[in-house]
Amino acid sequence: MPQVDKHDPGVPSWVDLGTPDLDASIAFYSGLFGWEIEKGPEAAGGYSMCLLRGVPVAGMGPLMMEGQPPSWSTYISVADCAETTAKVVAAGGQVFVESMRVEVEGEYFGTMSVLADSAGAALSIWEAGSHPGAGLVIEPGCLSWNELVTRDIEAAKAFYAAAFGWGAVTSDTPPTTYTEWKIGERSIGGMLQMNDEWPPETRAHWMAYFGVAGCDESAARAEELGATVMVSPTEIPGVGRFSLLEDPQGAKFTIIQFGPASD
Repeated sequence: MPQVDKHDPGVPSWVDLGTPDLDASIAFYSGLFGWEIEKGPEAAGGYSMCLLRGVPVAGMGPLMMEGQPPSWSTYISVADCAETTAKVVAAGGQVFVESMRVEVEGEYFGTMSVLADSAGAALSIWEAGSHPGAGLVIEPGCLSWNELVTRDIEAAKAFYAAAFGWGAVTSDTPPTTYTEWKIGERSIGGMLQMNDEWPPETRAHWMAYFGVAGCDESAARAEELGATVMVSPTEIPGVGRFSLLEDPQGAKFTIIQFGPASD
């Protein structure tokens, strides 16, 4: 896919990792995806840019809040951060970090809020300044899909429609359902409904998917680098092949190989 210069409002545009060991995470993800990771200055709290062919594709930094678990955060592009934050609250969400300008050494990167939806799934929003979000998407080593995992999909549909104007199309995919989030006719993300097979303590959350050229090979490489394979490489009929992984610091993410099912 060609380089992306902007992301439309309502579209997931960025992901970043909060980690308890930044150096270890840099080693793991550079080894898995071939990223060049520029460690950020102290003025930016150590926030680091993950580059592919010199283009920003993700970020990572130290954990910033007490009790914050290691995790990948999904950011949704918005035209007005304060206005969207108010919509999230009105729709039953909550605010972890109020709208804040991200500015380092005089450069204005954008404005962000850290929020949660009505079921408690954490997400962030981003009003772009000089940083529009991921500059490459939907190719190996890049953000390729964002998925909400939750128990009450009807409540989620109502929340995201009110907060971001999303439509939703749900299909039965036994033993559960799968929903595609829509802006007009464009699919911009998905939603998986947790069923009784999920542990009751599993909370609603957003999952980041990264593209890979070969799912089986990448899962094996991740394991060599210290990751845990939570779901072994599995076919998604008509889509490709995926695997759910947990990195050595405990953050979960998914890799996906798009294309026809293997023979």
